[in-house]
Amino acid sequence: MALSSFSLSHAKYYTKSLPHLALKPTILAQSTGFDSKFHSRGISETFSELKKQGKAALIPYVTAGDPDLATTSKILQLLDRCGADVIELGVPFFDAPLDGPVIKYFSCNFYNKALSNGITLDAILSMLKEVVPHLSCPIVLFSYHTPVFEYGIESSLSAIKDAGIHGLLVPDLSFDDNARLKQAAAENEVQLVLLTTPVTPRRQMEAIVDASQGFVYLVSSVGVTGDRATVNPQVELLLKEIKGITANPVAVGFGISNPEHVKKVASWGADGVIVGSAIVRLIGEGKSSNEILKNVETFVSSLKAALP
Repeated sequence: MALSSFSLSHAKYYTKSLPHLALKPTILAQSTGFDSKFHSRGISETFSELKKQGKAALIPYVTAGDPDLATTSKILQLLDRCGADVIELGVPFFDAPLDGPVIKYFSCNFYNKALSNGITLDAILSMLKEVVPHLSCPIVLFSYHTPVFEYGIESSLSAIKDAGIHGLLVPDLSFDDNARLKQAAAENEVQLVLLTTPVTPRRQMEAIVDASQGFVYLVSSVGVTGDRATVNPQVELLLKEIKGITANPVAVGFGISNPEHVKKVASWGADGVIVGSAIVRLIGEGKSSNEILKNVETFVSSLKAALP
């Protein structure tokens, strides 16, 4: 059946029957004439709505330009259709201190090729400007400080806003050094997401969770990203501690790599669960665009089904 023949009644049927593959506002826009660009929620609105429904957010991570920007565009739309509530999109960077072996391996393998093919921050933002109007979920850009600073802080944030991005996470910029970035983000209505870890001193953690916008990113374990056999049990206690001092949503990432992890972290009270390395691995091992999309769809749908 062509998209033009879909009606709101069809949408309601799919929403009830297949909740993790429910039709998004983008598809409704194509069938009803609405412009989805004006109907997608921001990060805070997304978490607020999920809280009312007693649900946790699924936040998949992918690296922009892996294997190319055209495929990234398709992956973003696929993640949206599979039920992603927020998407974290990484800007490739050669010397990424927090990227684990999976993300670093595939990122470094295509990094030089990406540069030769023109996959720069500017090219990524141009791609997003085209695809964001077709998404119903917000995007958080994950970038180390070098690409942002080389582009120019004020220019970067202005371009990020123009591309329709709702949030920015700069993991290697210390909390004390982000004043200029925070000001530029505020001026462009881009929410600045901050990280806290199991070893962050209590006083600093309190300042971080209070200042973080959109949500607080709780790193589940010390070290780098990557697949892990189990989730650090300390996360449950950290969640209770953080939620006791802030009303901001808390999303857990690093080492979350399968439906069982997702279900456990959500049961501990996380407002969102971030899965990155497992998805990056599927993309990096795919032999073709179609294979990548098929494997990502199957995996992300299983993650969504594990959430309440």
